[in-house]
Amino acid sequence: MAVPDVATATVDEGFWTRNRKVGAALLALGVLAAVLFGALATDRQARFTLSETEGGAALEINGTIGAILFGVIATAAGGALLAGVPKRWFTLVLGVGLVAFVLSFLCWQVSAAPEGRNFMPMVNIVRGTFILALPLVFGALAGVLCERSGVVNVAIEGQLLMGAFSGALFGSLFNSVWVGLVAAAIGGAFISLLLAVFAIRYLVDQVVMGVVLNLLAVGITGFLYERLMQTNAEKYNSAPRFTNWEIPLLKDIPVIGPALFRGNLFLYVGLLLVLVIHLALFRTRWGLRTRSVGEHPTAADTLGVKVLGLRYRNVLLAGVVAGIGGASYTLALYTFTKNMIGGKGFIALAALIFGRWSPTGALLAALFFGFADQLATYLGAIGSSIPSQFLAMLPYLATILAVAGLVGRVRAPAADGKPYIKG
Repeated sequence: MAVPDVATATVDEGFWTRNRKVGAALLALGVLAAVLFGALATDRQARFTLSETEGGAALEINGTIGAILFGVIATAAGGALLAGVPKRWFTLVLGVGLVAFVLSFLCWQVSAAPEGRNFMPMVNIVRGTFILALPLVFGALAGVLCERSGVVNVAIEGQLLMGAFSGALFGSLFNSVWVGLVAAAIGGAFISLLLAVFAIRYLVDQVVMGVVLNLLAVGITGFLYERLMQTNAEKYNSAPRFTNWEIPLLKDIPVIGPALFRGNLFLYVGLLLVLVIHLALFRTRWGLRTRSVGEHPTAADTLGVKVLGLRYRNVLLAGVVAGIGGASYTLALYTFTKNMIGGKGFIALAALIFGRWSPTGALLAALFFGFADQLATYLGAIGSSIPSQFLAMLPYLATILAVAGLVGRVRAPAADGKPYIKG
């Protein structure tokens, strides 16, 4: 009787592939949305306005009907994955199912909001998503530059924090956003320099070193904040801000125009860096050498690539990018406060993994996490029945679910985190 049992187990193991497990989970979420969200939604219209206010053009749907309809679509997508769609269709079907689940949830929340607040201004949502995603984009790009070179960058949090602090301090002292921007880049590069020296030269464990550097950045910036900025904020913590730049014609595109083409320098630089780094990484000699150093440094060395020198340069460049990302806080939005990054560096690291170590993938992952953060803010503003503590957890829960769902599905560069000792 043992042989049939083994055969059955083999068949079951073969059927329950990871894609089918994802399909089963999505199917369950779809049923939950159709039943629970449909029951909790009201018969009032859920309005998704194409402006920044309640007025103007809008997409409307009955709350109950919308919650049930989108729940059914999510259920159908999960059923398709469970049945076994071709691999080339997997991402599309999964994306449709997840979007339908979110829309079902929003139909419930928007229709159940108090009178006068039962609308979602799409311009504000899109703009807020990009603003909140920007530090993640810069941080994830810093991770791409390091880890494609074979160096694990857990110090993104510290690089962002040092960039934010340096930008605020020197921008205030010189009353110049440009001096603050340069100082932020240098601040991020300083943390990267320490990472490069200890990880590449002295072969210190890169993950441990990254954690230590994060603590170092928190300590230095916290100490100087208390000694300087708290005692004289006008002199040390009042940096000027970059103003928004409008792009003619493009700014008038519905929803996307006001959100993307009326932004500040950091928005345009972040999107441009994604394009430049992607093209450089996959279309240039530097990119080929970087990827070879991250995958097989010994082979790269035999072909004349200076492995250690290239790693040093790329890690320092990553620090510059992350430092500029940190400045997007203090030279565009806020004054500096202690530990103001608040874990965004680790979410950027998750975006790097979720985006499969690709600049464009990291951008999409950062936008996903930025949307989760913006959604939590929006739900709090409309008086959602969901507890505020849970709303505050939403971006971090999205991070955990995204990364946990990818365990075993993504592969880091082969030499990532492995010191290279030239023979």
